[in-house]
Amino acid sequence: MRIALLSYRSKPHCGGQGVYVRHLSRELVALGHDVEVFSGQPYPELDAGVRLTKVPSLDLYGEPEPFRTPRLGEYRDWIDVLEVAAMWTAAFGEPLTFSLRMARLLRGRRDDFDVVHDNQCLGYGLLDIKRQGFPLVATIHHPITRDRSLAVKAAVGLKKISAWRWHSFLAMQGRVARRIPSLLTVSNSSEQDIRDAFHVEPGALATIPLGVDVDLYAPRGERVPGRIVCVASADAPLKGVSYLLEAVAKVAVERDVHLTLVSKLDPDGPSARLIDELSIGERVSVVSGLDDAELADLLASAEIACVPSLYEGFSLPAVEAMSCGTPLVATRAGAIPEVVGEDESAALLVPPGDAGALAQALLRLLEDPELAARTGAGGRARATSRYSWSAVAKATADRYRAAVDAAAGEGN
Repeated sequence: MRIALLSYRSKPHCGGQGVYVRHLSRELVALGHDVEVFSGQPYPELDAGVRLTKVPSLDLYGEPEPFRTPRLGEYRDWIDVLEVAAMWTAAFGEPLTFSLRMARLLRGRRDDFDVVHDNQCLGYGLLDIKRQGFPLVATIHHPITRDRSLAVKAAVGLKKISAWRWHSFLAMQGRVARRIPSLLTVSNSSEQDIRDAFHVEPGALATIPLGVDVDLYAPRGERVPGRIVCVASADAPLKGVSYLLEAVAKVAVERDVHLTLVSKLDPDGPSARLIDELSIGERVSVVSGLDDAELADLLASAEIACVPSLYEGFSLPAVEAMSCGTPLVATRAGAIPEVVGEDESAALLVPPGDAGALAQALLRLLEDPELAARTGAGGRARATSRYSWSAVAKATADRYRAAVDAAAGEGN
């Protein structure tokens, strides 16, 4: 099949959407399909055989100048004006504006693609693409309604209104999701949350778990004593990093530990302030921009990996840590128990938002080498047996064929 894979932003490393696009496209090509990826900034890194068509936005949220106001000469059309207007009114406009650009780009290209696959954009422009006659499939990793609820709860004063306004695109995503006949998600937990949040039609939604490169993310040998690794957006309330920082402060009273956060840290943000308040600056390192091999090396070198999230639709970092054979502590949040299992054979689970429980679980693994070895080996076995990108691609291609057949039936 000839596949157009759309992703409104595709952070190459440590970002779920960019990782998904890279590995899915590679494995689809390996199956003999032709894949053209269309992406806004940040652009993905893709493997040989996959074409990339850049769909530039104004990149209003990119480094080194997030929330910038563009110069007059940067405006190209009315979509750019709409993107800036959304930012000026505290809304996140990228899903909408990317979808409008894609609708324009695909006009006249109906004969070039058998199916269009949207990755979590769910903008109104997709409905135009559908009207152009393209069979349409969309992936919803999880409904951003959870992000909104936690962001509003964490905000103070008038910032609550800004947090709600920022997530105003959710109303659009719900309307569009209900009009796409074939939807994919990554876990049974996300499937139920999407049904509750977006009220999609029964039968429209299928679950296909994410995968991991089990040859790259693999045990390496010696681990660094006391090293704890967490891959998460440090300042996003949903990721629960504040609870991990508190747990590290507690554990550091008894053990020599060091936390490596794979993230970008706002020096004026809540996590940076908490590190100062807890006086654990010497016990926390922050790294970013790692490629896949560097991230795999870091995870494999850790004595413990931690996923402290308050909600996850899947948790690729958990699967990557398990694949490295690294003992894992994670929260019983969203799809995480489904991903790692609930019997402590592959990970220790604690209640979300409980720094004390996180600290106790970390200490259990640090003080019990046999438990650590058992959970690490169990995690590796679970990752290799359940999660592979080739299986993800095969199942996704089956959904493409069903979408193409359904669209052909509607046309008759």
